[in-house]
Amino acid sequence: MAPITNIEQLDLDKVYSYADYLTWKFQDRLELLKGKIFKMSPAPGRLHQNISGKLFFNLYKYFEYKSCSVYSAPFDVRLLNKKLSTPDNDIFTVVQPDLCIICDEEKLDERGCNGAPDLVIEILSPGNSKKEMGIKFNLYEEAGVKEYWIVEPTQKAIFVYYLHNKKLIGQRPLTTDDVIQSPLFPELNFDVAAIFE
Repeated sequence: MAPITNIEQLDLDKVYSYADYLTWKFQDRLELLKGKIFKMSPAPGRLHQNISGKLFFNLYKYFEYKSCSVYSAPFDVRLLNKKLSTPDNDIFTVVQPDLCIICDEEKLDERGCNGAPDLVIEILSPGNSKKEMGIKFNLYEEAGVKEYWIVEPTQKAIFVYYLHNKKLIGQRPLTTDDVIQSPLFPELNFDVAAIFE
């Protein structure tokens, strides 16, 4: 079989596994959601990157001397429905969250994270809202992500969800008058306004 060097060589209606994903030799960024290819937007805009950088700074400061690690995109997270030793050809969801926190070192390998992160943060951009707020929300819930933040730059709001009885439950939206406090890591808190300055 000829190597896949261009995304145009792929059938976007076909179901692919992580094993397939590893063989592709092109630069396009994409995610696999239940085996279906979702092209990622071109490089994020300046506002997105500013927000991501400020969030990373706050998270890194908090977790620097703790047993959890902070990662920013591009960083492959393989969401599993089974145990950690799932073979590559049985993994059908690979996402690249904007930011994620992983506290279980056993989930980390040289290729990224093998299993649900503890905290995932996605920053909305034009064209990705449906994916982040619908499809990926359901995937994160199903995989057991304990906390999920959706950052809405145009409204300057952060939506915080936490896992309770296998369901992601939302708090009221946080705006620039609020302090964000993680339900999972209660000492992790900072002014929302600082993220959007």
